Amino acid sequence: MNNETPKKIGTMKHNPVNITKTVFVYFFLVLFLLWILVPFYIILVTSFKTEAEVNETIFTWFPVKGFYFGGYKAIFETPIGYISIMTGFLNTLWIILPPTILGLLTSAFSAYAFAKLKFRGKNVLFAILLATMMIPGMVSLVPSFVIFDNIGWNKTPLPMMIPGMFGAAACVFYLRQFFMGIPSETLEAARLDGVGYFGMFFKMLLPLSVPALIAQGVLGFVGGYNDYFGPMLYLSGTKYETLQVALASFAGNYQGQWNHIMASTIVALIPTIAIYLIAQRYFIEGIAVSGLK
Repeated sequence: MNNETPKKIGTMKHNPVNITKTVFVYFFLVLFLLWILVPFYIILVTSFKTEAEVNETIFTWFPVKGFYFGGYKAIFETPIGYISIMTGFLNTLWIILPPTILGLLTSAFSAYAFAKLKFRGKNVLFAILLATMMIPGMVSLVPSFVIFDNIGWNKTPLPMMIPGMFGAAACVFYLRQFFMGIPSETLEAARLDGVGYFGMFFKMLLPLSVPALIAQGVLGFVGGYNDYFGPMLYLSGTKYETLQVALASFAGNYQGQWNHIMASTIVALIPTIAIYLIAQRYFIEGIAVSGLK
């Protein structure tokens, strides 16, 4: 029996069916990876091509006529590029960061209440909160615009900032899942020691929830950073235009010059890529734990 057991295990490991499944899975993973990376590579390569090479009918996977940096110079050395792109980037930061940070804190408060506090109607309120995630944003677009216009918020950053400060349903859901995994006995022991609800939240839950908070913070920032429709609707034609609106204006000034347009796209991508690389470990850990608990 002892001699036969290793043979059976070895046969299971080298089972042709298992090998076929593994090859099949890795093949589609590589195919999906290429599906994601190839467009980014095309954008990067195009940004370094000359205008003549960009407009050729035959596509080349490398700048065969040499590297051309005119697109990047147009961003940093011309008034049109520098003022529009850099000003749009700064506007994006000060418009997006406050609702991202305050909205994350508000969502964490709500998640804490739904996960650890006991009050009447908690499950019903949480179900209503989840139901709001099913409502398409376009349904509330016109009513929201009418309300903001009537109270004088149109052409100001307030419609982009104030609603986000009250949190987001998806963020509340993921943080609640994370908080549910923290033992309630620990909080109860702290409560017996005289720690209040706010003390338990700030001194215990928040330090234990750093990965989840960073993950949701990154998602919230990237979502606001990439938003085009909202700033175009409320801020177009004002001094508060964000980066995405500025990119559209920049592309209009260099219409047909794809090397310049792709260069501006690469410059706009750098902050989000840098944020992801810095917070990658916390981001993956926060998403995985929040989804599993």
